[in-house]
Amino acid sequence: MSEATSPQLLHLVFGGELKQLDGTEFRDPGKIDIVGIYPSFATAQTVWRSRAQATVDNAMVRYFIVHLHRYLDPLAATTAHA
Repeated sequence: MSEATSPQLLHLVFGGELKQLDGTEFRDPGKIDIVGIYPSFATAQTVWRSRAQATVDNAMVRYFIVHLHRYLDPLAATTAHA
């Protein structure tokens, strides 16, 4: 099934500098880089890889993908893939 005919599954890509390497708490939440919202996991992953690679020299910076579609329709989250 192509992306054009598959259901829209929104994903958020964001990141920033963490307080600790093994945590997920941001040093300054006001400086979180909200990269964007994407219509599929594949598209979000491509953008995530690009941002992660661009910040590879700073070990404290991490980027994340959030499956927004799971929050928009919590009942479907148990059956959705990606």
